[in-house]
Amino acid sequence: SLLRFWENEFDILKPKKNPKGNRLFRPEDVKNIKLIYHLLRERKYTIEGAKEYLKSSKLAEKKFEVIESLKDLKAFLNGIKASL
Repeated sequence: SLLRFWENEFDILKPKKNPKGNRLFRPEDVKNIKLIYHLLRERKYTIEGAKEYLKSSKLAEKKFEVIESLKDLKAFLNGIKASL
């Protein structure tokens, strides 16, 4: 239900539908879902604030990719630290 709500609220989220009406999410859609999740849940934006951020910031996806890669690096380094 949350994905259907976000689909109605955000223009960047437009999954394809098969003849039965099931949503088929492409990798691009999954990235957009992760970006929306990051803005709403982790950075505590409101829905209107997240919409405005996505419209005004051309580099929103790039910033999100950098944040995700840094999180992966942090998890990797914490794993090494734990094994020492």
